[in-house]
Amino acid sequence: MRPLTNGTHLKTIQCLQSRNVAVASTHETPKQLQDYKPPTTGLLSYLPRPVVPYAELIRLDKPIGTYYLFFPCLFSTLIAATMATPMASPWAVISTGALFFTGALVMRGAGCTINDLWDRNLDPHVERTRLRPIARKAISPQAAIVFTGGQLLVGLGVLLSFPFECFWYATPSLLFVATYPLAKRVTNYPQFVLGLTFSWGAMMGFPALGVDLLSNQAALISAACLYTSNIAWTILYDMIYAHMDIKDDAKAGIKSIALKHDKETKAVLTGLAVVQLSLLAATGVAAGMGPAFFVGSCGGAAATLATMIYRVNLKDVQNCWWWFLKGAWFTGGAITLGLTGEYLIQLSEADKEVADERPSGA
Repeated sequence: MRPLTNGTHLKTIQCLQSRNVAVASTHETPKQLQDYKPPTTGLLSYLPRPVVPYAELIRLDKPIGTYYLFFPCLFSTLIAATMATPMASPWAVISTGALFFTGALVMRGAGCTINDLWDRNLDPHVERTRLRPIARKAISPQAAIVFTGGQLLVGLGVLLSFPFECFWYATPSLLFVATYPLAKRVTNYPQFVLGLTFSWGAMMGFPALGVDLLSNQAALISAACLYTSNIAWTILYDMIYAHMDIKDDAKAGIKSIALKHDKETKAVLTGLAVVQLSLLAATGVAAGMGPAFFVGSCGGAAATLATMIYRVNLKDVQNCWWWFLKGAWFTGGAITLGLTGEYLIQLSEADKEVADERPSGA
C-alpha cells in the first residue's frame, strides 16, 4: 500500500471530521425529536400536523407576547381619542384597537420567527427553548425565512389599513425587531432593545386617529412620555421572565439584565416601576387627563406593580412565569381601565357641550 501523501492525508482527516460532525448532528436531532411530544390539548392539537411547527414558531399557543405588544397600542389609542378634534367616537376607538390587535398578532409572530432564526444555535442549549421548531430542526432556516417574509407581507397589509401617515411612523420599528436577538450577544441589557421594540405602539395610536405628533406639542410630549414609560415596563416584566432561564443563559453565554443584576433584581425592578409610573403620570399631565386616569391608571398600576415585585419568587421558574403571565393583565388592565374611564367621561362631557350649544327647539 502506498503511503498517503500530505494532500491525501489532509483530505482524509477533513472527511473524517465532517463525518464526525454529521454523526454528532444525527445523534443530537433524534434525541430532541424523541423528547418532543406533539400537543394533545389546546388550540395546536386541532391543527393539521404539518402546520403545528409553524404555529409553535409564532407562539400561537402562548399569546402573552401579543398582549404585551398590543397594550401600548391600546394606551395610545385611548389617549389620542381624547386629544382628537373632534373626539374620536367609540366605534373609531374599537375598530382602531381591533386593527392594532391584528397587527400585534402578526408582528409578534414575525418577531418570534426572526428571534428563533438568530438563536437557532443557542436554543438547543437552553432547557426551555431546546425543543422549539427550528432548534429541533422541524423547520429549516430557509423555510423560516420564507415564512417570515409572508408574515411581514401580512403585517404590511394591516399597516396599510391605517391612515397612510402611520406607515412612516411604523417603518423604523422593523430595525429593532431585527436586531433585538443580536443584542443578547453584545450587551447585558437586551431588554432595553426589546423595550424599544415592544413599546413602539405607544406612538402609533396618535396618527391612527388623526393626531399629528409633529404639529401638536402636547400630543408629542404625551407620546414620548408614554413610549418611555412602556420601555421601563417592558424591561421590568422581561427581567422577571429572564430569571426563568438565568442558569442556562449563563452556561450558553447569553447576556441579560437578570444575569447582570441577579443580586439586586428587586431593587432594579422597584426603580423601573418608579420610572414607569412617573412617566405615566407625565403622560396624563401632557394629555390633560383627569382623576379617572390618575386614580385608575396610575394608582392601579402602582398597586399591581408593588404587589408583583414584592411577591414574585425569582428563584422559582413557575412563579416567575405566573407573574409574567398575570402581570400583563394586572398592570396593563389597570392602565386600560383608567384610560377607558377617562375617555368615556370626556366623551360624555363633550356630547353635553354639543347639546348645550344647540338652539332650543332645533
